[in-house]
Amino acid sequence: MGQTFRGLVRNGRLVLDEPSTLPEGTAVELQVVPRSVDGDEDDDLDEDDRARLHEAIDASLVELKHGGGIPADDVMRELRRGDA
Repeated sequence: MGQTFRGLVRNGRLVLDEPSTLPEGTAVELQVVPRSVDGDEDDDLDEDDRARLHEAIDASLVELKHGGGIPADDVMRELRRGDA
């Protein structure tokens, strides 16, 4: 599985925000992730889709506060077995 790093372009060079534990000389491939005007990743959601997404997230948070939901360990176990 790959690692994700964040950084900025400074003086034409890519500069990471934090140190890396990669060995010296490791070749890496970089991919630019577009950002929208408000700084969020560009996910191609229109206003209606974004509103539905936020409603679903809010409903899920309420469900979790009331003891609902599936523990992350259970979800990961199912994904590893291919049950999902």
